[in-house]
Amino acid sequence: MKKIAILHGPNLDRLGKRQPEIYGTATLKDLEQLLRTAAKPLGVSLTFFQSAHEGALVDRIHALTDRGVEGFIVNFGAYSHTSIALRDALASSGRPAVEVHISNIKQREKFRRTSMTAGACVAMISGEGFPGYVKALHRLVQA
Repeated sequence: MKKIAILHGPNLDRLGKRQPEIYGTATLKDLEQLLRTAAKPLGVSLTFFQSAHEGALVDRIHALTDRGVEGFIVNFGAYSHTSIALRDALASSGRPAVEVHISNIKQREKFRRTSMTAGACVAMISGEGFPGYVKALHRLVQA
């Protein structure tokens, strides 16, 4: 069974409450359920982790890599635009990763339009809402 980890950065735990006009009203738990349902027929095992702390996300990437995770779906939130540490952790994992953004970062504020972490990923999906995560899951299953 293929093992894939889904990592979320700061403020993703606020989905459903934070700026529903941008992110919708569904919660992080709703997203996890959607992904579990999508993973079942694919024979994929999922692990979920969310933290507002950059170092905790780096540590989790390292630990999951050492435990044999085969791919990552990441939405590092604001860290996507600033974190070389997260980019390096993904790159050093040697595992394929897909970066997902619920909103279209190319149509947001100028400071959100560039992702530092996307360069360590095999793909970036932006602006497709929760279905973007399912698309990422399928992309990793094919990797």
